[in-house]
Amino acid sequence: MSGQKRDSATPSGGTAPPGIVYEADNLEILRALGDESVDLIYTDPPFNTGTPRSRTTIRTTADVDGDRTGFKGRRYRTEAGSTRTYADRFDDYLAFLEPRIAEMHRVLAQTGTLYLHLDSREVHYVKVLCDAIFGRAHFLNEIIWAYDYGGRPKRRWPAKHDTILVYVKDAESHTFNLDAIDRIPYMAPGLVGPEKAAKGKLPTDVWWHTIVPTNSHEKTGYPTQKPMALAERIMRASSNEGELVLDPFAGSGTVGAVAAELGRRFILVDANPEAITCMRDRLPAETAFRAAVSPEPES
Repeated sequence: MSGQKRDSATPSGGTAPPGIVYEADNLEILRALGDESVDLIYTDPPFNTGTPRSRTTIRTTADVDGDRTGFKGRRYRTEAGSTRTYADRFDDYLAFLEPRIAEMHRVLAQTGTLYLHLDSREVHYVKVLCDAIFGRAHFLNEIIWAYDYGGRPKRRWPAKHDTILVYVKDAESHTFNLDAIDRIPYMAPGLVGPEKAAKGKLPTDVWWHTIVPTNSHEKTGYPTQKPMALAERIMRASSNEGELVLDPFAGSGTVGAVAAELGRRFILVDANPEAITCMRDRLPAETAFRAAVSPEPES
């Protein structure tokens, strides 16, 4: 029947592999997912910077006549690798996001949580939009991801944080696994005693973590890649083993890579062919790659 939602966690129905990647408009995939079929959504929409985003991979080798100086004065030669790009401009960003966030709300299970990763250009507008869709009582947290890397402008404070808005489907029954969350060192361990200092403390809503370093084993070269540690903390806290995690703006596939390591199922969606190529190289071999969902025929 036209317009009827499938009662399934995957648009294609049937038995799903542990991970599925769709090369498609995510609104099409979201509309094809069943009601309350997803346990966790962590997604990183384009930030609407108004300019194309690109990143070129760089390989360095030791060379006394190289073009770069590293630690303790060592010289390195750099070679440019592949460049990955995507457009980051929307004439009406909220009009683009609104139907997608509405579908994310619909597909979330009653115990489910949405983590929406944004920057300072749009977060205040998007929070008002999410309040309208989820209800203000279902706003859980505003997480600040703080890092210290990149340029230092001379006429303003350097912007070194992103914001992650956290909304739940049900404020009383959402999943939050306190004991599964990684702990961090106390800033003043001498004030809490040796036992507490050794155990560490739970993170607050300000998360200090570097961006993906150039020489990191997880580096893919995709322009908007986020550290796996962020996704791991989110998944451990707000999902359980075997549950389904969704990322409608999958980019480099970080959410899928972490989900596979933690024993979660995943659905990733991206319309950028370069993102799909990146995910094919990165995700487990059993991951299924599929094209856009075909519309159901009119009855």
